Formats: sequence, structure tokens, C-alpha cells
Amino acid sequence: MSARRKDSTEISETSAAQDAPDAELVEGSVEDDDFVEEEFKPSEADGDMFGGMPAKKAQHFWPSAKRLMGLLKPEALGIYVVVGMVVIAVVLNVIAPKILGQAMDVIFAGVVGKQLPAGGSKEQFVDGLRQQGQDNFADMVSRMELVPGTGINFDKLSMLIAVVLLMYFVANIFLWLQGYVLNRIVMKVIRRLRDDTERKLNRLPLNYFDTRQRGDVLSRVTNDVDNIQQALQQAFAQLINSLLTVVGIVVMMFIVSWQLALIALVALPLSGVAAGMIGVRSQKLFAAQWKNTGALNGQIEESFSGHDLVRVFGRDADMLERFEERNEELYKASFGAQFVSGIIFPVMQFVSYLSYVGIAVVGGLRVASGSMSLGDATAFIQYSREFTQPLGQMAGMANMLQSGVASAERVFEFLDADEQDEETATEHLPARTDGHVDFNSVTFSYTEDKKLIEDLSFTAEPGNTVAIVGPTGAGKTTLVNLVMRFYELNAGSIMLDGVDITHLSRSELRSKVGMVLQDAWLFGGSIYDNIRYGNLEATEDQVMAAAKATFVDRFVRALPEGYNTVIDEEGNNVSAGEKQLITIARAFVANPSLLILDEATSSVDTRTELLVQKAMAALRTDRTSFVIAHRLSTIRDADTILVMENGRIVEQGNHKVLLAARGAYYRLYMSQFAGADAGDVPVDDSTAVHS
Repeated sequence: MSARRKDSTEISETSAAQDAPDAELVEGSVEDDDFVEEEFKPSEADGDMFGGMPAKKAQHFWPSAKRLMGLLKPEALGIYVVVGMVVIAVVLNVIAPKILGQAMDVIFAGVVGKQLPAGGSKEQFVDGLRQQGQDNFADMVSRMELVPGTGINFDKLSMLIAVVLLMYFVANIFLWLQGYVLNRIVMKVIRRLRDDTERKLNRLPLNYFDTRQRGDVLSRVTNDVDNIQQALQQAFAQLINSLLTVVGIVVMMFIVSWQLALIALVALPLSGVAAGMIGVRSQKLFAAQWKNTGALNGQIEESFSGHDLVRVFGRDADMLERFEERNEELYKASFGAQFVSGIIFPVMQFVSYLSYVGIAVVGGLRVASGSMSLGDATAFIQYSREFTQPLGQMAGMANMLQSGVASAERVFEFLDADEQDEETATEHLPARTDGHVDFNSVTFSYTEDKKLIEDLSFTAEPGNTVAIVGPTGAGKTTLVNLVMRFYELNAGSIMLDGVDITHLSRSELRSKVGMVLQDAWLFGGSIYDNIRYGNLEATEDQVMAAAKATFVDRFVRALPEGYNTVIDEEGNNVSAGEKQLITIARAFVANPSLLILDEATSSVDTRTELLVQKAMAALRTDRTSFVIAHRLSTIRDADTILVMENGRIVEQGNHKVLLAARGAYYRLYMSQFAGADAGDVPVDDSTAVHS
């Protein structure tokens, strides 16, 4: 069953006993007002990560590149094999034009030899030309392997052509093999990297996700990893191939003619200066393009996500105007970036053609003067044409490699993030616990300068329902997060059945706890699978019993596919109340000893709320329950109500006792019900317990 990403705390609605990763259980679970997130400021290297694009520029290129190459160390033998095959392919490719030039010499010698009178030797003919003052022609003929009166030596020509074809064939076979081997190596490396990032996610503390935008974290473990894969697959091999090709061609050009080689190399600095000047300008324009792309994507997402609200307030024209403005900005930036970057290739081609013309003219003069064979000139021209191609590839691959290193830098930052404290499990609990919870002088804060919970103590008796109420930001959700060890205490202790929860492994602790949250989260899959997720070992009878106990069976039976009904991508084929009932059934089948209900009825209508309350009542039976509620009508039957203000319990007692006390709970209740039944409750301050 594939799970869609969302606020990951919602995943933990079910019993945390199931193999759900720690980080996925906790991500984003802090109540909004309990903790003010630190402002996340993307670095320059982030690029437009929130538009779904990988980073473009590394802040520390060489250290990150070195570490990226370090990922290939386990595959060192394979890398040597890849480099060896590339070397063989390059050597064959750069030698082939030289042999092809020899084939051209055979053809030319045959044509010239056919024109000469038979019966004499080449030396006699050359001497005759010199006596006639045709020294250049004599020098040219002297370099040829010809027999006067004899035409083209097709046997030798066929052999040379066959050798050239074989060399190109073998070279390409080796290139294909190195690509195959390299792909296997890269896939292994990326697989390990994905494993590392997933395991890292599970070891990160909740405050890591609280202080970073979720889109940035997801981009690091998805887009950036993909970008690293692309850089290693394409840029790594291509850079090696292109670099070796350039070196090989330069060597062959100097072997053939050092004079022409110098002319060819003159084009290098000219091309570099032109590309550098244009590249600096285009980089700025591309940065603007990426920025405007992200802004436009955000605008489109906002328009679609809030489509109904836009229609309700009649802001269609405003949204369209904003879209057109940002679309125009993107158009201008994109056009400028593409126009300027598009100049690079024509400029480099023009410089290349200047070099080509110079080589052709000088080469022709050297052939005519007899100081160079026609085959060598032909080979050199081919080298000069092939020389610019790997240079252009190296420039393009360098940009890709730089982008890949920037992505690697972001992934390494993620992998180097501080992890949650190591497990210190020294004790264990039985399979079924009583659910006796003691808070002993608990102190906790998200930041050192602001205490949230200070010296808090209370006891939750086994099987009792403890309701936690209070104004927004009082620390209600933080309280249950501490029970789940999503955060570690600054001081004090929390005991579960007499065992300090820090002495238990997180997985064992969470196996005793089930959660149902305000925002019901369903996975892509059938309703049956969503319920069974609470206990993957549950039998069909147990799943059905949970569904019936939580009133899920009532509406599922009316669906055409019943329990096999597949939840769509957004979960829109079931109502909000039905989603909530399914999540309650999921927690029910997990059979936890301790239950946490975090405002589980706030998003449903009054009629569905009654069903949800009945389902939660069935779920709370025979287990200790913590209920966080804003609707005080939902917790009247709680055994104990804790009233929190500024991280402290200011009152505790049952509903009637707290109303009679006319304290904080009374004021909260009256603000909701305007004294609906408070007048019927006798006032007795002595029955309330104040902390």
C-alpha cells in the first residue's frame, strides 16, 4: 500500500507499535501555538527548492565534491573498469582518423600513379620532376606509396577501411559496456544514499522538522538525490570521456602536424573568453528564471488549492491578474536567459570555423608544397572538427556536475544533522500494561529562553480518561508529545506503570500507545488496509470487530466495493467524519494500553460527532486515555480534567467539581456555552484541586 506524504504525525494515529519510523510518527506534531517555528531562511545554494528544482551552486564545492566521490569508494574496482574501457574507446577513436587518412593516401596515390607512364620507378619520375624544376610536385610524389602506371591498391584500401570500421565498432562496444557498468555502480550508490536518507529521517528529532520547511526536507531527499544520480550517470562518465578525448586528439594533432596543432589551439582561449563573458550574464538571467518559476508555481498551487475560496470572495480577476504579472516576469526572464545562453554556441562555432578555415588553408598549402600528405591533412581536419565537440560537452557536463555537487552538499547537510538521543533501553514492559502514567516535576522548553512546561506533576490512573483543556498555546499537545518521547524532558520524569519511559526503547513505548488526531490521514489503498495498518498481524475477524465497534461498518456496507473501496489520492471519496471513524478503527485494532485523542472531533459535523464520540468511548474502554479538546462538551464524562495555562496545571478535577470551583475551567466553559448548565451546579470551591 503506497502512502502519500502529508503531516506525518497524522500517520501516528494508529498504534506506534507497528514498524512506523520514529521521525514519521512525530513530524509536525507540535500544536501550532505551542511552538513558534524558527524562521527558515534558505541559503543561496538552495536555489528555488520550493519550486521543486534542485540546487544550482555549491557553497563549498571541493569538500562536497570530494565527499561525493567518496560515495564511489565501495565500487572502486568497477570505477577502474569503467575508466579502463573509456581509455580503450578513446584510444581507438582518436587513432581511427589517422588510419583513415592512410586510406585517403592510398586512393590519392592510385589516382596519381595511374597518370604516370608505366615501366619506370617512382624515384626516376621524382628525379625527372626535379630536373624540370617542379620541386613541390616532386616532394608530394616522393611521400606517396605508388607505382607508376598502376591504379588504386584496393586490397590495401579494403584492409584499412575494415580496420577503421572495426576500431569504431570496438570503441562503441566499450563505450556501451562502460555505460552499463557505470549505471549499475551509480544505481548501487544512489540506493545506499536513499537508504541513508530514509534511516536519517527516522533518527532525526522532531525539532529538526519544526525548524525547517517541509518542502525543503522533501526536496533534499527526492529532487536532490535524483540530481546527484543524474550528475553521476551523465556528467561523470562524459567528463572522463571528453577529457581523455581532448588529450588524445591534441596528442594526435601534434603527431600529425605541430604547426597546424598550434593554429587549432589558438581557438581555445578565444572560445573560453567568449563563453566566460556570455556565461556570467546568462547565469544571472537563469537565476532570475528559476526564481520566477518558483513564484509562478506557488501562485498556481495557491490558485488551485484555494479555488473554492477564490470563487466565494470573487477574487477570480485578482488571481488572474497576479498570475499574468508573474507569468510575464517569467517570460521576460526566460526569454533573456535563453537568448543570452543561445549566443554561446554560435560564438563558439564561429571561432571554431575561423580555426577550421585557417587549418584548411595552411593544410592545403602544406600538401601542395609536399611537406604534408593529403591523408594527414584529411585526418587533421577531422581532428579539428572533433576537437570542439568534447570541449562543448565538458562545459555542459561541468554545469551539470556543479549542480550535482550542490545537491550533494544539501543532502550531506541533511545527513550531518544532529540526531535524537540514542536509545538507552534498560527495562521492558509486558505485552499488555495497566496504563498508569505519572508526571513527576516535568520541565520542558523548545528554546532555552522560554519555558513552556515547568515543574508539572499529575497522575493518570489505569483505565481513566484524562481530558486536557486550556487556551491555545498552553502546552496541551506538547504534554502528549512528551508521553510519546517525541521530545526529551529538560527535567523530571514520566513513568509508565512504574517504569521511566526514558528506560524504554522508543519503539516499545510507542507500541503501547495509540493516537487519533484532528486531521484524519488515510493512505492510498483500501479501507480494509487502512484499518489493518494499526496491526498488520490482525486477522480479518479482528478488523471487522474494530470496524463494527467504531461504526465504520455502518457506512462501508453501503459502498459498492465495501471494505475493498480504494481511498483516492486526496481521500475525497469518503467524508471527513468517515475518515475519522476509520482512523479510530485503526487505533482500535492496534489495541493500545494508552490512548491519545487530539481534538479528534473538531472537523466533523454535530451528527457525525455523536458517532465519533461513541466510537471513541468504545475505544477508551479498559485503557488509559488522554483527550485534548477545545469543545468542552466532548469531555464532560472524563474522570479527570486538567486545565492548563502557560505550561502549568492550574486546576484538576471532574466536570462538575471544576464548574463549581468557578475558576479557569468555569471561565472556559462559560465562554463556550454562556452558562448553559452552570447555573444548575452548586458552587463548592473546596472540591476543586488547584496547583
